[in-house]
Amino acid sequence: MELELELIASGYGLVEGPRTDVDGGLWFTDARRDGVYYRDPDGSISTIISGRSSVGGLVLHADGGFVMSGPNVVHWCEGAVRVLLEREGLGMFNDLHTDAAGRVYVGAIRADISDLRADPEPPGEMYRIELDGTVTELYGQVGISNGIGFSPDGRLLYHVDSSSRGLWVHDVDADGNLSGRRHIGRANFERGIPDGMCVDVDGNLWVAHVSGRRVVKLDKNGEFLDEIPIPARWVTSCAIGGEDWTDLYVVSADNTDDESLDGCIWRCRPGVAGHPTPLARV
Repeated sequence: MELELELIASGYGLVEGPRTDVDGGLWFTDARRDGVYYRDPDGSISTIISGRSSVGGLVLHADGGFVMSGPNVVHWCEGAVRVLLEREGLGMFNDLHTDAAGRVYVGAIRADISDLRADPEPPGEMYRIELDGTVTELYGQVGISNGIGFSPDGRLLYHVDSSSRGLWVHDVDADGNLSGRRHIGRANFERGIPDGMCVDVDGNLWVAHVSGRRVVKLDKNGEFLDEIPIPARWVTSCAIGGEDWTDLYVVSADNTDDESLDGCIWRCRPGVAGHPTPLARV
């Protein structure tokens, strides 16, 4: 689909982790230049944290502040930091998401992220941080962990594995148990890799396509529905938000229309709606 793209921010390194809030604001990270930022609905942008490396994902917390990834997973609130998950010898934690109960799901990367072979060694895992603070390893064999999302009813868990050129999907029961592991979407990413993602209220997937210069819209089974061309080689993630939850925000590490702009954020209205991400309660 051809849409009007509004450039709303630029000058960053590697924009990642876009997360919208109920006030119409946008939180995002710069994984290359080590920062976390907030864009107010009035357009002003504030630096929340500087000096935190490799923040690939964040989610807001019910007690204030947010949970963010990086070398470990922490809850940051007004400058105080509480470690929720860390593993010795693990390279980094990347994208993360919450379920309806407020538990945090986060993917771990162990392999060299500069090497996107079909089977990176060693592969990483998906962890869940429970409400009582304990940690459950849900599954392994994830090459390069990226975007995470849930279907609107919470019964499907989607997890982008960039090295596999697609997404792992699991069924989720009422107790949070996973089953039915399967792989979808590979036919859409034979060139380039899938990266961050979000899910709309209809259960369709919006996946950023690095080297594809687009965000691709897939159905719940990973079949192609539509695409939005983006003027960037590194289209890294996307999120739905805004005051009426119909704005799609797309983030990047470059801008092919003007290379001097570096990493950018665009906003468009593709005719779909999103919903608030549940607050973390761990």
